[in-house]
Amino acid sequence: MPQSTIACLDLEGVLVPEIWINVAERTGIAALRRTTRDEPDYDKLMRGRIAILDEHKLGLPDIQAVIATMDPLDGALDFIEWLRSRTQAIILSDTFAEFAKPLMRKLGWPTLFCHGLEVDASGRIVLNSNGQFDVPGSYMLHAYPIAVGPTVPARFTGRIDGNTVTITATVNDTVAKQTVVKGPVTVVFGAEAKLGPCPICRRQIVTGRMER
Repeated sequence: MPQSTIACLDLEGVLVPEIWINVAERTGIAALRRTTRDEPDYDKLMRGRIAILDEHKLGLPDIQAVIATMDPLDGALDFIEWLRSRTQAIILSDTFAEFAKPLMRKLGWPTLFCHGLEVDASGRIVLNSNGQFDVPGSYMLHAYPIAVGPTVPARFTGRIDGNTVTITATVNDTVAKQTVVKGPVTVVFGAEAKLGPCPICRRQIVTGRMER
């Protein structure tokens, strides 16, 4: 049986600008420009960001106001549409669903695995560090070697731990009227992808002149 393929890619700096750098420029708080390139310990980085926001009395609505003015990078939407016409596409990001929503809308709602925020009544961000997620999305059960569709509703659950994400897709197959569970699978960001052979692109094509 042919193997399914999934394309995984990052969000910030790949499809959209860096969110925190834009927040830093809009608020004038230079310390918010720090990213994982400056502090590889993500938990330490986020706790530092939240402390800075608390110091300046900024909350989630202030960050969302900045994100609402941002657009995907040039060509990002065309690329995502091209990729999704050929295979499953999943975005793995260390951002938060509450940040990414307006950008996902502008990208045509691709499936996103990321963190979630806990926010108190005043809008202050409370860090949720368990790394677990449970998000709605869509899944194409018949996407290899040719995407024939249809795309059906699904829920994606799992956990993000550093550069590793474990994913289970529970698919509501509205055509066959059954529930299909795919996974769990583990994806490591930055690891070399291992893809199975494509039965179409690897098939030998013989051409020649027909004699009569």
